[in-house]
Amino acid sequence: MNARKHVTVDGRVQNVFFRNRTKHEADTLGVKGWILNRSDGQVEAIFEGEEAAVRKIIAFCKTEPPGAKVKSVAVTSGEHTGEFREFEIRY
Repeated sequence: MNARKHVTVDGRVQNVFFRNRTKHEADTLGVKGWILNRSDGQVEAIFEGEEAAVRKIIAFCKTEPPGAKVKSVAVTSGEHTGEFREFEIRY
């Protein structure tokens, strides 16, 4: 079964390669979508893929990759669209 999750990560998650590490993990898991730094200091992402892989990438975001300090991760579900061909870092 496929899943789509909209995720917002709050904390010290910018300027610590959070997006790059998340992209690497998403590529490894076969998760598609995007991630970007927001102007309010949070990181926002859309993850689409197999439900188990999407759960793993969200768990990865919560584990505080090196240099990051995650305060909270907000997750909302959406309907899988299949619109993404890859996982990209947006600017």
